[in-house]
Amino acid sequence: MKTNPEAKIAELNLQLPPAPKPVGVYKPVLIIDKTLYVSGQGPMRNDGTLITGRLGENMNLEEGKLAARQVGLTMMSTLKSQIGDLNKIKRIVKVLGMVNSTPEFGQHPGVINGFSELMAEVFGENDGIGVRSAIGAFLPMNIAVEVEAAFELY
Repeated sequence: MKTNPEAKIAELNLQLPPAPKPVGVYKPVLIIDKTLYVSGQGPMRNDGTLITGRLGENMNLEEGKLAARQVGLTMMSTLKSQIGDLNKIKRIVKVLGMVNSTPEFGQHPGVINGFSELMAEVFGENDGIGVRSAIGAFLPMNIAVEVEAAFELY
């Protein structure tokens, strides 16, 4: 049975933060045929501030996972601001998760699970899980996590 993401957000009582404005020269979302590409999103809180920090330095795995979950909420806010209704999305296709981390930190996939688990909750196990990569990086503005993704549209 197909999940209704808009109803699931309400059922889970999820709060979407404000959709962030681009901080560079790029489009937040680009649609080509039936594929929707989302530029990298950071973990924006409901008050518009960003979750910052470095995994392995001043953030632990659980804090990173919560930051990645917040990126998922931020991304859904961006999607809603750009296409109006999350029910236009058929499934998530590809995720690239980037974790602001020290060279010694090695649990990048565990951090990005925070994003992926949220997508599975909202879009369903089948349509909310796609292919994925998780890497360590030094991220702009010291944000804890950044995720870019591609979705298939109906």
